Amino acid sequence: MRIVLASGNPDKLRELRNLLMDLDMEVIPAGDMIPSWSVEETGSTLEENAFLKARHAAVRTGLPAVAEDTGLFVDILGGAPGIYAARFAGFDCTYENNINKLLRTMLCETNRRACFRTAAVFVSPDMEFSVQGEIIGRILESPDGEGGFGYDPVFLPDGLDHTFARCTQEEKNRISHRARALMELRERLLSSGLRL
Repeated sequence: MRIVLASGNPDKLRELRNLLMDLDMEVIPAGDMIPSWSVEETGSTLEENAFLKARHAAVRTGLPAVAEDTGLFVDILGGAPGIYAARFAGFDCTYENNINKLLRTMLCETNRRACFRTAAVFVSPDMEFSVQGEIIGRILESPDGEGGFGYDPVFLPDGLDHTFARCTQEEKNRISHRARALMELRERLLSSGLRL
C-alpha cells in the first residue's frame, strides 16, 4: 500500500517515517509528488489543521494520507503558543526564534508546566479518523541539548532527567506526544481491515 505523508517539515517527516516504517506500506512525502506542496493551516484546533493537510494531499495525489499537527500548551500562558507553536515568533521564524520568544515571555515565572499535544489523522476514500498523543513536562529556563527540533531543548518531560533534545531518537520515539499519537494511529490502521 502506498500512503502520502502530508507534512512539509523535514524533521517531522523523518520522525513520522521512522514511526511508520514497520508497516507494510510505502510512505511518500507529499512534496515528492506535489511540487512546492504546502497547506495554509487555518483550523482552530490541531485536529482541524491535520485534516486540512491530509485531505489536501489525498485529493491531489489520489492516495490515502496521514498528517499530524502538534502544539505546545504552556499553563502560565493560558495554553499559548498552542496551535501556533511553529510560528510563535512570526512566519518564517526559526526554532531558535520561537524558543527565545517563549523564554522571554516566561521570564521570572515559577509555574513552568506545559504539555505537547499531537493530533494525527488518516484520510482515504473509505475512512477518516483522528487520534491524539500527549506528554506533560515543564519548560526549562534555558536550552539544554543539541538534538531534536522545535522546542525540544527547553522541554523536560515528566519522568525524565533530560530534555527531548538529549534523548536518542529511539527514546523519543517511545515516549513523545507524536510517538503516542502515531502508535495509536498504527493500531487503528492494523485493526481497520486495510491491507497494509
